Amino acid sequence: MSTRTGSPWRGLGAVFSKELSDHLSSARMRILEWLVVLTAVAALYGALADIRQTTSVDPFVFLRLFTDSQAPMPSFAALLGFLIPLVAIGLGFDAINGEYSRRTMSRILSQPIYRDALLLGKFLAGLASLAIGLICLWLLVIGSGLILLGVPPSTEEILRSLAFLCAALFYAGVWLGVAMLCSVIFRSASTSALVALGLWLFMALLWPMLAPAVAQLIAPPDMATVLAGGLDIHTVQWQQALLHLSPSTLFNDAVITLLSPSTRTLGPVFLSQLQGALLGSPLPLSESFAIVWPQFTGLIAACILLFTAGYVVFQRQEVRA
Repeated sequence: MSTRTGSPWRGLGAVFSKELSDHLSSARMRILEWLVVLTAVAALYGALADIRQTTSVDPFVFLRLFTDSQAPMPSFAALLGFLIPLVAIGLGFDAINGEYSRRTMSRILSQPIYRDALLLGKFLAGLASLAIGLICLWLLVIGSGLILLGVPPSTEEILRSLAFLCAALFYAGVWLGVAMLCSVIFRSASTSALVALGLWLFMALLWPMLAPAVAQLIAPPDMATVLAGGLDIHTVQWQQALLHLSPSTLFNDAVITLLSPSTRTLGPVFLSQLQGALLGSPLPLSESFAIVWPQFTGLIAACILLFTAGYVVFQRQEVRA
């Protein structure tokens, strides 16, 4: 085993380039890429058909490529919210335990490569692979809009779509962190994949149904308000806080705010916000960023915390030849 005689990130570049090459050339990545591309093309076709049926003039027509849908196909952004966790988990569920199963972990760490560099290199390589795929999809949407709509996007539309791309990358980083944490904890790759997929399904499907019930247990609503047909503000605030524990909720909020400029709030609607919405005036980009900044912060913090948890567990594990 190598001793600490230099930088803890020694060998990071070698691990990153090797893992990135493996990801981009693997059959698993090819299957995931075609899955995402085919479903994205179907969603984009539905959005274009919906835009062509609209007769009103929309100053943000390019953003509608991401949000419009035609039954039964959901929107492009909704499909990404579903497929990004699958791709991220597919890239990271055997990142560490795969080395154990192939009995190569002790050989790698016997080289001048530290555990810090190994784990970070694998994480950055997975994140870079996801970034390459997301950028290609973004270019596919923009290029298809230019060809089929015949109008160029405005500067604000480009900035909003780039911010959406960043949110998608942070969202992918969260689920890559979940997959790598499971890969560190569980020595079986199948167990790691099942636990990561189970967490994703729980956070995406079950938690939005359980959060209102938990909020009512923590802050029971006032009966007088309920009987009058209103909502207890404390219960609603707890419900919103619990819902935002899910990365899926954070990503969906970012999508709504960035790609729908008329969105003025993500919580309870106040009278001043409702008046602005009724006037049909979209928010400027800076105010949309102010609304969505907590969601960005939450995704980045979750990504860092998950990687840190995996790092701590990995450093405490014993590696034998």
